[in-house]
Amino acid sequence: MIVYPLWHVGHQNEAGADGSTVHVDDGGVFCDESDGDDVKLLGVYSTFERAEERVRQARLLPGFRDEPECFHIDRRELDEDDWTEGFVRVPPGE
Repeated sequence: MIVYPLWHVGHQNEAGADGSTVHVDDGGVFCDESDGDDVKLLGVYSTFERAEERVRQARLLPGFRDEPECFHIDRRELDEDDWTEGFVRVPPGE
């Protein structure tokens, strides 16, 4: 079964060449949580169209309407693992 998670990124990064905030790049919605970006999961939908409808609704709400192009709809297979390896924490400043 395919599901469609809907994400929004509230941007605070300083990733631009001049320290400006980057919202979208060639890969789509830019995100750097370590530089202050705030990722929110709005919901998981059964169809792409339902996720799009939620985007239309959310664009009217405070915060979301300030960054109307910063939504991302994913496509995922239910019960399929995505992260299959562990991870390592890197202390700040290293």
